[in-house]
Amino acid sequence: MKRKKNLTSEQENIFFNEATEPPGSSELNNEKREGTYHCANCDIILFESDTKFESGSGWPSFFKSKKDVFETKTDYHLGYGRTEYHCKNCGGHHGHIFDDGPEPTGKRYCNNGVCLIFKPK
Repeated sequence: MKRKKNLTSEQENIFFNEATEPPGSSELNNEKREGTYHCANCDIILFESDTKFESGSGWPSFFKSKKDVFETKTDYHLGYGRTEYHCKNCGGHHGHIFDDGPEPTGKRYCNNGVCLIFKPK
């Protein structure tokens, strides 16, 4: 995995040890401005602001990512299978994809906020 300099210990733990930040801890939960969300490790654009929605989960959530930016695998850390996603560019763990999001995709990309950088338009 490609590591960026100046990551916090929490970012490193989430990106490279597949940890999770506490729910409700991200300032990005309340971000409503137009812009783009980038990988905090490699700066690739992952999400557009018009795909973000309030899921009530406690983590920034999106119903669609940019094309071909993530790789997925099945994670059994909680004793059952969940779809985990990682940045295709740097390999950093971002979160999990669930099938309870809004139309048009029905998906919810549940992303650790510290793994994202928001860039306003």
